[in-house]
Amino acid sequence: MTKDEAVELLKKYNNGEFHLSHANIVADVMRWFACELGYGEEADFWEIVGLLHDLDFEMYPEQHCVKCVEIMREHGVDERIIHATASHGYGICVDVKPEHTMEKVLFATDELTGLIGAVAIMRPSKSVNDLECSSVKKKFKDKKFAAGCSRDVILRGAEMLGWTLDELIEKTILAMRASEHVA
Repeated sequence: MTKDEAVELLKKYNNGEFHLSHANIVADVMRWFACELGYGEEADFWEIVGLLHDLDFEMYPEQHCVKCVEIMREHGVDERIIHATASHGYGICVDVKPEHTMEKVLFATDELTGLIGAVAIMRPSKSVNDLECSSVKKKFKDKKFAAGCSRDVILRGAEMLGWTLDELIEKTILAMRASEHVA
């Protein structure tokens, strides 16, 4: 699947600005991590997984990570993409466990990109470019701030990767700074 094909499929099931923006941010973050972690030759694949990870969420929020499997199979999407996108709902809405490093990165960063984005918006600069890990950690502890971003999922993702929470946050901030879709 090419990026253009992935974007076309994404837009068939998503038209809300928030969902499209989130998909593009996660795609950019996944591409950055692929290159950072030594999987540069798979960067396009990681990016496509990031684009499609919430394919079903806008139209089928109650069947998230389940309906996407059906939709992707109907469109002949590679089973590796199907497994990867479904696995980001592990323990939440599906029992598809993240196995590959790429799947663990998606699991760990999906919620975290939302939290980091929310912290950045609250700053005078409204940017991740001057955002520090300590600011994110402060808001991470405040369960009422960006309450929809699961701290448990973020912590489990860091654990899956064998990273500290600080490492995960710092790397994800750097990945978001590199994204053309983040202010």
